[in-house]
Amino acid sequence: MRNLQESRHDLARHVFHGKKGELRQKYHTGMEDQLGALGLVLNCITLWNTVYLDAALAQLRAQGYPVLAEDVARITPFMRKHINVHGHYSFALPELRGGRRPFRDPDEDEDEDD
Repeated sequence: MRNLQESRHDLARHVFHGKKGELRQKYHTGMEDQLGALGLVLNCITLWNTVYLDAALAQLRAQGYPVLAEDVARITPFMRKHINVHGHYSFALPELRGGRRPFRDPDEDEDEDD
């Protein structure tokens, strides 16, 4: 349980770092709003990661790759490497046939710059 909480706190620090992890509001209610928004964002990221992890595992199984239960038990939805916390954000909905972004081919070489 401790590792799960530490992973969630680590994700929160990553998301909240734009203000250097400091609450900027001068009044208590503003701080509660900031923390509430951070909790909502963390929950959204966790749900997004969980949905995509489940779909990725289902696709790997369908393609015949060995997916071991003990490996799946170690996967965490608190990963953050793919989350852009810098720069510009686009909220335009892309055209996604099937409702999700396509997965990378597991047999292709992974690009280290991503």
